[in-house]
Amino acid sequence: MHRSIEKAFAFVVVILMLALPFGAPAQDREPLLGTWRLNFAQSTFASGPPPYARVTTKIESSGDGLKVIYDMVGERGGVTHWEWIGRLDGKDYPIEGIEDVVTNAYRLIGDRTYEVVFKVDGRITTTTRILISPDGRTMTVTSTSSNPQGQKVINTAIYDKR
Repeated sequence: MHRSIEKAFAFVVVILMLALPFGAPAQDREPLLGTWRLNFAQSTFASGPPPYARVTTKIESSGDGLKVIYDMVGERGGVTHWEWIGRLDGKDYPIEGIEDVVTNAYRLIGDRTYEVVFKVDGRITTTTRILISPDGRTMTVTSTSSNPQGQKVINTAIYDKR
């Protein structure tokens, strides 16, 4: 995998974690629903900030699951758009808009806590924990992966509800 793709995937993982899967009762999904914007100032990225000027994730109900729309605006204005539809059942669901085979598997693990397993070509590349604040206004996304040297990399992205 190319270095730029790896960086993009690491960042995407953070974003994807916001897009929790469907299939859970409505009350389990509700804390996730809404439009979330990445707060760069409060976030920490081990490998440096992502190559975007703005990142917005919209999470909405879709049948018995969720639809997650990721829009990332690059520093020079280019837009990357991804969509994900899935359930909170721990099963892999594909991300649309990416050339590689990329999936997320989400599941509810606490009142406002979710776990996401991100895979590229069937191989786990990142695990993420999403925590929604008690007031429902902040989403903390902590992603753990490994760099090419095999060292653990932890990124924490803070999203504000719009």
